[in-house]
Amino acid sequence: MKYDLMVIGSGPGGYVAAIRASQLDMKVAIVEKESLGGVCLNWGCIPTKALLKSAQVFDYIKHASDYGITTSSPKSDFKKIIKRSRNVAGDMSKGVAFLMKKNKIDVINGFGKVMRGKKVEVTDADKKATTYEADHIILATGGRAKALPNVKIDGKKVIGYREAMTLDKLPKKMVVIGAGAIGVEFAYFYNTIGTEVVVVEYLDQGLLPREDVDISKELKKIFQKAGIEVMASTSVESVDISSGKVKVNVKDRKKGEEQTIECDVVLSAVGVQANVENIGLEALGIEIDKGLIKIDEFYRTSTPGVYAIGDVTPGAALAHVASAEGIICVEKIAGKDPEPLDYSNVPSCTYCQPEVASVGYTEAGAKEAGFDIRVGKFPFSASGKAKASGHSAGFVKVIYDAKYGEWLGSHMIGSNVTELIAEVVAARKLETTGHEIIKSIHPHPTMSEAVMEATAAAYDEVIHL
Repeated sequence: MKYDLMVIGSGPGGYVAAIRASQLDMKVAIVEKESLGGVCLNWGCIPTKALLKSAQVFDYIKHASDYGITTSSPKSDFKKIIKRSRNVAGDMSKGVAFLMKKNKIDVINGFGKVMRGKKVEVTDADKKATTYEADHIILATGGRAKALPNVKIDGKKVIGYREAMTLDKLPKKMVVIGAGAIGVEFAYFYNTIGTEVVVVEYLDQGLLPREDVDISKELKKIFQKAGIEVMASTSVESVDISSGKVKVNVKDRKKGEEQTIECDVVLSAVGVQANVENIGLEALGIEIDKGLIKIDEFYRTSTPGVYAIGDVTPGAALAHVASAEGIICVEKIAGKDPEPLDYSNVPSCTYCQPEVASVGYTEAGAKEAGFDIRVGKFPFSASGKAKASGHSAGFVKVIYDAKYGEWLGSHMIGSNVTELIAEVVAARKLETTGHEIIKSIHPHPTMSEAVMEATAAAYDEVIHL
């Protein structure tokens, strides 16, 4: 039972690496302890987008009169929304199973552990252990919800993202701890279908604290208008679940004032923790730093023949990053000459409404790096397509190097901007300048025109402002 490559973990890093390896004529096996597709397809990217789409449709119906359509009072069926999300996830997992069969990849069910001598031990549900051999082993075990030391997740009153996708009933009030992508998306979803939501964020910037500050300010304004309370610069001191209600004690870090928020459930959305425990790292002497596996630019660990990709490594914990890493890793193993991944050109997307998308430097980051910059913004309120669609909130912001015209970064908030950001990623990869974007015809009427107009604004050539 020997393979050219064994992959432990079948998320978007693992299964993509396995398929690419099969394409390169390797004999491949993939080990999965739960469902094919990992967290992304089963508990992350895909089912959350299904939930968010239900919320968006519900919101459309509630505002049908804005489009000249009369409807009776719409109601959301929480259980059916959850069921649809789970069905979508199930279909996607079946799709990965089909891809494994199509590419002649052996799927081994169980918990994988790397052993000395380039071996993998897999323990199945019946506790039976089987050992396999492989010339190369990729660790793609992903991550799980991180918990604050003083906020223990019990799965009922204090939940993580998994439980947030499968609650039995709609809570009347929810406190979301953490205003990153996961927290913001669930805050939007639950608020839209009828839950009172309070978002608590430790950092000063508030919503999406890693995004450009203009994005955070705009999203906060939109969320507050929708009835979501946003508490920035606020720490969670304790969570008391001893009574029927949940009591969340929070503290304003600037004023020092404390208050208690009563709610039905707390969602802990403070980040992702890598799954590096009990997979054999210590026995092989594989180096770990701050809970993540140390790798080189081609994902080789400190142990020859063992590699790591995705959420267990220091790169951004994003599905598309894991997939790209898997392909580069496998191509290097196969003797190809892949280019190392440019982590400065990785897009980030948040799928609340309005959506948020970004890549490259923020304005503050570009200044700190010493660039002399040109900044342009174009609001969707000036976009004909946005106006016609009824979604004119938000803007596109672009940042260019004033000397050479290099596209340093772009930050967007608005309807469907997660579909627009790829233009920026491709243009930056091709070293496209601002003037080349201005001279590239963008179809009218489309949301994409805002990218061209924002660039024109950076060079004082904007037409529609």
